[in-house]
Formats: sequence, C-alpha cells, structure tokens
Amino acid sequence: MTLVHTIVPKPPPLELDENGVVRVGHTRVTLDTVIKQYLMSNTAEQIVEAYDTLSLADVYAVIGYYLSNRAEVDAYLAEQDTLADQLQQQIESKTGTWDQLRAKLIERKEKMGK
Repeated sequence: MTLVHTIVPKPPPLELDENGVVRVGHTRVTLDTVIKQYLMSNTAEQIVEAYDTLSLADVYAVIGYYLSNRAEVDAYLAEQDTLADQLQQQIESKTGTWDQLRAKLIERKEKMGK
C-alpha cells in the first residue's frame, strides 16, 4: 500500500449521545471540554495529558473540525452554555446558591459542635 492509498477523508471522531451532547470518540469527554481547553491555549498534547481517555489523533481531528466549522461549533457551545446556566438556576432555586448552601452547612456544624 502506498501513501496515496491512505489519503482518504475521515469523519471527525464525534458522537451525539442520547442527551444531545457531542462527545469525542468513544469517551465521555465532551466537544465543549476539548474546544474550551484549546481556546485556553492548551495544546493537543496537554489536552490528552489532562484527559487520558482521548487519543492525540482524535484531539487534533476535533481541533481541525472546529477550525473548519467555527461558526457552527461556537453556536453549539453557546447553546450548551445556555442549557448549563438554566440547569444551574433550577438547582439554585431549590437548594440556594453555593454561598447560601455553605452558610447553612457552617451554621449546622456550629450547632452540632455546641
């Protein structure tokens, strides 16, 4: 087999899970995670080091996909951020903010210590 025979387009290693979240390859690592790490100036090697279930080839492929489809991926990331904010608001409406929860725990601990 020659090099010419190996030059075939490969789809990006991205899979949509049952919740509509895009994951990299057969891992639980999300597209959001890889791209946000990349946008924070982490190299593909650093991303693989931090998320050892990823392969270096997959991370480079995902970064390449992002660079070729930036508008679409940015729109997806914005949508995911909106969904995360909505979920956090739902949780906080039931349990309070982190600061409120922390204050409750400290108060409870002080009462138990007396």
